[in-house]
Amino acid sequence: MNELEVNHLTIEFQSDNIWLPAVTDVSFFLKKGEILALVGESGCGKSVTCMSLARLLPSPPARIARGEVLLSKRDGTRVDTLRLTPGQLRKIRGGEIAYIFQEPSVSLNPVFRVGAQIAEAIELHRPEVTDVDAEVVRLLKQVGIPGPEDRAKRYPHEMSGGMLQRVMIAMALASRPSILIADEPTTALDVTIQAQILELLADLRDRHGMSIILVTHNLGIVSEMADRVCVMYAGRIVETAPVREVIDHPLHPYTAALLKAVPALGRKTGMLSTIPGSVPLPAHFPTGCRFCDRCALKAKFPFPERRECEEIVPPMRELAPGHFCACHRLGGKPA
Repeated sequence: MNELEVNHLTIEFQSDNIWLPAVTDVSFFLKKGEILALVGESGCGKSVTCMSLARLLPSPPARIARGEVLLSKRDGTRVDTLRLTPGQLRKIRGGEIAYIFQEPSVSLNPVFRVGAQIAEAIELHRPEVTDVDAEVVRLLKQVGIPGPEDRAKRYPHEMSGGMLQRVMIAMALASRPSILIADEPTTALDVTIQAQILELLADLRDRHGMSIILVTHNLGIVSEMADRVCVMYAGRIVETAPVREVIDHPLHPYTAALLKAVPALGRKTGMLSTIPGSVPLPAHFPTGCRFCDRCALKAKFPFPERRECEEIVPPMRELAPGHFCACHRLGGKPA
């Protein structure tokens, strides 16, 4: 049984009395102990999708128009988080699904010491712990923070960005969740600290058997850490496969363009490759394939076939075992 299954998730935001689609018909699954990467440019709906899993999106302006999020809890039961009451959700948030947000300096409360913020998670979700202060110190030590006894007494502004990110990881681990969602966990960190944070996440997965959803636009991180990849564009998943399949044999034109834009050591090149244009806003999503206005592949086909790209949503098809892609210009059987 999968740890998490998301089926046909559609999320809309209200703007001037109009509901605009931010995420459309998104489906994916997460296996136990797996690292799944959600990849795409900024504005593709990755963070919105992940925040909806524990219903963290404010409503209004957001609403979940359809879909289900099936979570396998530690007690063996299976629930749809989109149908839970507020009281039931409080047990899920942190207890079953924990988040590492991309801006720890904003996510942490500036007027409370970091140790007190970690202790709150322990008290809420692990009432069996008798010495909370000792557990806070143990968690800070586990995530590689030197002098954890002293650091627990510090305020967020007294710590560096790398240290704050480690505090966020410690807070996420405090409740011993089964699923950890890391939303751009290395944003604004230097390369050395990035490597340390990623190594820490991989080590925690191995030690605790957690499942991780890694939200990123950095395909270098994906190739090193992830087991599977879901590529998102303009609120839809356009390709999903095991990580080596995606890196070595990208099928969707968007995935191929993303990989082509990644600089490689030892490869001499002039200007870096870019994708023309930008991700459309929800109010201006194309009727058919949402990537068609930026797609280099579409231009190679005659006009009648281009109309198909512009007017018909491409279905997700299995083009190789376990490798699914949504593109009219590629063959395969429907998913």
